[in-house]
Amino acid sequence: MTTCTQPGCTGTIVDGYCDVCGSPAAPSQAATSQAAPSQAAAPATGACTQPGCTGTYVDGYCDVCGSPASSTPSAAAADPDPLSSVSTVSRASNRLASTPLGSARAAQAGSKLTRKLGTSSTRLRGARLGAGLTHVPSIPAIDASKAILANPMVPEDRRNCPNCGNPVGRSRDGQPGRTEGFCPHCRSRYSFSPKLKAGDLVGGQYEVRGCLAHGGFGWIYLAQDRNVSDRWVVLKGLLNSEDPDAVAAAIAEQQFLARVEHPLIVEIYNFVTHDGAGYIVMEYVGGTSLKTLLKQRMTANNGQYDALPIDQAIAYLLEILPAFSYLHDLGLVYCDFKPDNIIQVGDAVKLIDLGGVRRIDDLDSAIYGTVGFQAPEVAEVGPSVASDIFTLGRTLCVLAMEFRGYQGRYVDSLPPVAEVPLFQKYDSVYRLLAKACAKDPADRFQSADEFRVQLLGVLREVVADKQGTKAAQHSASSLLFGTPGDKSTGLGDTVEPWQQLPSLAPDESDKMAGWLKTVSVPDPAKRLELLIDAPEQSAQTLLEVAEAALEVGPERYDMVDTAVADLLNADPWEWRAVWMAGLVALARGDSAAAQSAFNAVYGQVPGELGPKLALAIACEHSGEYDVAEGLYLTCARTDANYIAPSAFGLATIRTSRNDLDGALGALDLVPRTSGAYVRARRQRAGLLAGSGRGLPALAQAMDSITALTIDPVDRANLAADVFRTALAEVQQSGPQEALRIDGRAATESALRDGLEATYRLLADQAESRPERIALVDQANEVRGWTLR
Repeated sequence: MTTCTQPGCTGTIVDGYCDVCGSPAAPSQAATSQAAPSQAAAPATGACTQPGCTGTYVDGYCDVCGSPASSTPSAAAADPDPLSSVSTVSRASNRLASTPLGSARAAQAGSKLTRKLGTSSTRLRGARLGAGLTHVPSIPAIDASKAILANPMVPEDRRNCPNCGNPVGRSRDGQPGRTEGFCPHCRSRYSFSPKLKAGDLVGGQYEVRGCLAHGGFGWIYLAQDRNVSDRWVVLKGLLNSEDPDAVAAAIAEQQFLARVEHPLIVEIYNFVTHDGAGYIVMEYVGGTSLKTLLKQRMTANNGQYDALPIDQAIAYLLEILPAFSYLHDLGLVYCDFKPDNIIQVGDAVKLIDLGGVRRIDDLDSAIYGTVGFQAPEVAEVGPSVASDIFTLGRTLCVLAMEFRGYQGRYVDSLPPVAEVPLFQKYDSVYRLLAKACAKDPADRFQSADEFRVQLLGVLREVVADKQGTKAAQHSASSLLFGTPGDKSTGLGDTVEPWQQLPSLAPDESDKMAGWLKTVSVPDPAKRLELLIDAPEQSAQTLLEVAEAALEVGPERYDMVDTAVADLLNADPWEWRAVWMAGLVALARGDSAAAQSAFNAVYGQVPGELGPKLALAIACEHSGEYDVAEGLYLTCARTDANYIAPSAFGLATIRTSRNDLDGALGALDLVPRTSGAYVRARRQRAGLLAGSGRGLPALAQAMDSITALTIDPVDRANLAADVFRTALAEVQQSGPQEALRIDGRAATESALRDGLEATYRLLADQAESRPERIALVDQANEVRGWTLR
């Protein structure tokens, strides 16, 4: 043997390699440590010996699976230095044997199977619709040539004068109504006949193939673009006018639509004129509108309205809302959103019909809207972002429920909760729609993004409820709140009710956000002094003043009230101020005021769990147990971060009703991974110990804490209670030798021994001599005496 030549290594060369560092021997060492082969072995030939492989050995390796032949020299013998070898063939993983899979396995079985779409492919694809939370069935695309109407005709019940709206073109005396003529009421001309026919070339470029549908501006046509690969396009009339100047003005007025480019919005290609009429040339979207989808569901349901499942309806709005954010950022409003104007193709959606889009600051152009969807203030003040939010909310109503009277009795309001099963089942859905469809535009969501965040939160709740799970397995971060109890770490079981709640997330856009980051003093009293002396007051500064004053204690609660008043005076819609008012009310023990405050916050941010947990706690303390229980269940099912506080609240409510099993079930919701697991198991043990259910329940009580790492004194006190109760039970009803309580048989002697040992353990931990003497006396008193 020779010593390894690597610096600092103390190993020796064995079989050409160091037995310590594994380095190969130097050439001179290799010559002495192993004999060089006199001749390389001839490559093996013949059929591959790997199971299921049909290949043959070529140059020592199988030409199908790549496995080496059994006679091939080992890598060590053929290549004494694999780290510096020029050849990598012997080290490549594709030379290793592999279990037959796919076509190799099918061939082995003598099968001619072909590949199917596997679960791994569909799992990795991921549908866009549903935000990853729910599933929306895909809808196949419609071939443009098959979408052309064979006999384009407007039904008589939909023929109304474009000027005054009165019925025209109706049947009379058994004769069909005229498709063209003059309104008998206002003498305006009307026409329901297509103006273009198949073969017409519009704008010298677009060859008309037929009619697609009839809309507010007349017929909508399908055509092919002869200049761009015969692609299908849609032609939609701009203005029913024979005045060339009016048509030119209309086209110039809407040229801005050509700059709208978003994957969720139908693309505008061009504006053209033909025979004095103007047309928008748009992308053809071969899908199904949500209005058509509702009609198909109604037909399949024997003519009865069949609303979309609420999770699917929400999914559609979630998907289309970024398109509204885009339009609003451009200073545009859509104006006329409804189920007709959202198309689904496959698992994607698109916003169509931009005819009603206008600039927010446009005070002169015609306003287009639909009764039942248009916001009530539009007629007087015009459209706005808030009016678009109203149309979105009304559309969700129509999609998710049979909204009777939405174009009449409830044209600008929602029906009572008592009349709508959907509202009764999903309170958050009602709160969301109530805010989106509020009569006052200032009371609605102020942006599509704000609406979307709350909509996503509501969808999480709906999906959790539909899945029927006991407790959430996952959590989701909030943009507005932290996590429950995030400001009370280390307080243990002494946490006050208001301290169990999540903190407000700071507003990074606040003008004082930068300065506030420098105020990181942990002591609340000192932090409060710094905040009071802030260079400038802002909404975020006042909120942090209120929070610090709340932490200081009752002597500073008046400062919370002052900060809340200042915030609401500056902005009556500042729900964060009302949140702080709820916290201080809870801290004062004023459950009614806290309940009122948190209920208001819930209505402002219906997709957030923080206000629901706060309202549940307030309702629990005010005796509104039914409401509290429902809110606790929603929180526990929806987000894993909310399980612990909800479980303890449920356990308290159910214990007050003498529902022991319900209380135990609530505590069992707390997972082992939670920091509150030990507390839950201790509370569970305490409930069982005092349940009066006999020895089995006492055994379960001790089993609840067997594997827990808890304070020895706490465990011993619980054990003493259990042993005392069990001993009394055995003395009254007799022993149960097969039952074990903390590892001891349920017999009088064994339980006496356990109780004595527990008293002596407590005596060792006693803080005073009198206490220790008393515990030793109790141990001696319970001791099982013998004659020996």
